[in-house]
Amino acid sequence: MGGGINPAMIEKYRNNFLHEVRDNVEEGEWVKMCMQCGVCSGSCPLGPYWDHPPQEIFQMIRANKREEVLSSNAMWMCTSCYNCIVRCPRELPITHIMHGLAHYAKRLGLVPKGQPTFRFAEKFWDNLTKKGRVNELKLGVSLYFLDGFVEGTKVAYKLKMIGYNMLRTKRMNMLELVGGHGIKDLKGFHAMLKKARELEDKRIANNASNG
Repeated sequence: MGGGINPAMIEKYRNNFLHEVRDNVEEGEWVKMCMQCGVCSGSCPLGPYWDHPPQEIFQMIRANKREEVLSSNAMWMCTSCYNCIVRCPRELPITHIMHGLAHYAKRLGLVPKGQPTFRFAEKFWDNLTKKGRVNELKLGVSLYFLDGFVEGTKVAYKLKMIGYNMLRTKRMNMLELVGGHGIKDLKGFHAMLKKARELEDKRIANNASNG
């Protein structure tokens, strides 16, 4: 995806982060509809662990706290349980907005350093796009060793019996480390992803020019 905002866009959105979110974040136009009731935060199973719950994020957007919002861990905490959407009295697409903010922060290079959800998402996406299907064994190994060889060895040893039982019941095949299953039309799959990126960039550009 594109790498950040050009100077013209920075000037356009100066002191108007709400419009920037509206133009660049999925479902961002809904932020202005939040009435700050707090039902979303009270419905979230991870609510107590957010540095800023959803309604607070929305209020910060209105208050032009751009850096605080985009560098927050908040949107990376969303597990897509959709409790917030189901219970919101105004039916705001809160889950989509939070994921959209995370995606936008990634585009701008503002993801908090070492953010675990982002690290997992990157590994998962890289794994998936290689052959069009997730290679669970390779993904697991790459996640084990995210923090180095020593830490990865400790994790692998701790979970050794789970691995053994998966091998014994043929739920895991060690040959996946050197090969792995994939889809038939990998070229077509990559072309589809490329087209999706082009359409997303075009949508964002159109929103910015029409805003």
